[in-house]
Amino acid sequence: MASNKPQTPRPDMAQSHRAGDIATFPGGKVSYLSPVPLPTGEAPVDFNQAIGEVNDAYLDFGGSLPTPFTWQFTLGIPFIGFLMTALWFPVFSALMTATSEYPFLSELKVFFPFFFEWGAWGGGLTLALALFIKAQYHFKFRNDVPTRFHRQRREVAFAPGGGKPPIVVPWESVAAWVTEAQGATQYGVQRQYGLGLGFIDPETGKQHFVELQQPGRPLAMGLWESVRAYMEYEVHTREEIQDPNGLHRPDDPPYEGVHTFHHARRRLHRRHRDGEIGLFKVSMWYLWHIIDLWTIPFHLAEWEIRAIQKAGRKTLPASLEEWSQPIPREQWARPSEALERLSAEVRRRHAQQPNRPITAIFAEVYAEETTLPA
Repeated sequence: MASNKPQTPRPDMAQSHRAGDIATFPGGKVSYLSPVPLPTGEAPVDFNQAIGEVNDAYLDFGGSLPTPFTWQFTLGIPFIGFLMTALWFPVFSALMTATSEYPFLSELKVFFPFFFEWGAWGGGLTLALALFIKAQYHFKFRNDVPTRFHRQRREVAFAPGGGKPPIVVPWESVAAWVTEAQGATQYGVQRQYGLGLGFIDPETGKQHFVELQQPGRPLAMGLWESVRAYMEYEVHTREEIQDPNGLHRPDDPPYEGVHTFHHARRRLHRRHRDGEIGLFKVSMWYLWHIIDLWTIPFHLAEWEIRAIQKAGRKTLPASLEEWSQPIPREQWARPSEALERLSAEVRRRHAQQPNRPITAIFAEVYAEETTLPA
């Protein structure tokens, strides 16, 4: 059966869009969250750590470093596949074929070498493929140039690449959307989610896009909310959006590593002592990390980060150095009156109907804007 991968077309920035608009296409839809970045009501969470540096003046979007989770996935999937094939399949097959003439243990001795060999080959090939994909992402980390959000200026700087000068546009003019797509493959229905940002270069009229795949719609919404909340002075540090469990310590390096694992284990034991969680959750935590090769992914993440830092990374052009600096408080740009008015109304209606889709609230507020108090 031929696969039919989900298609995620880019929106046309030349067409007028605003928060709450929904555009459909075969197999999916695009939900707009901006321009005019209204509050989504989602928790600001950067699950994949797409956000790099965060300080009082600016936030870098797309300038993050590798995480242990990527190594857990890279090593864990092949290892789990090997364990299933080498251990579970022989036991299951022996149980299904065991008789009084051919008891379970004798059957297990027959099946085990066969499935162990298949598991080793399958796990090895899967690991090789996973490492190849991981290598692609490694070089992508090196070459990614972040998009910088300067909240004091309320501006966004994009680097188009190719030696072209950076493009600076107003924050409230940037379009943002969540893409959802699905299509049938030989493995079943494949779903794809992503967060996109776009704008039109005011000088050339050319459209520019920044797109990041996400594991699900709530995480895409949470990533956008992280950026929006930072720009509106609702969050101020990277730890607030990347470390909701408080695993980072003041003297820790500014990335996840072996220290994160040990902080998480100490937190697990504390919560068990305090009666917040039971023995089952503790056991599942240990089982998961044993299957994921304990601290090896955390050591590998630290090694990869050191390699990237040693090799050097691409950064925004030096011409933006002055633009990136903090400016006196009296010069800080202010939100537009329309953003403040619409945001207040969205929050009021979302508090009244918290289970209603936020895009429906956006659309309703815009539809009734002429009747809202100024």
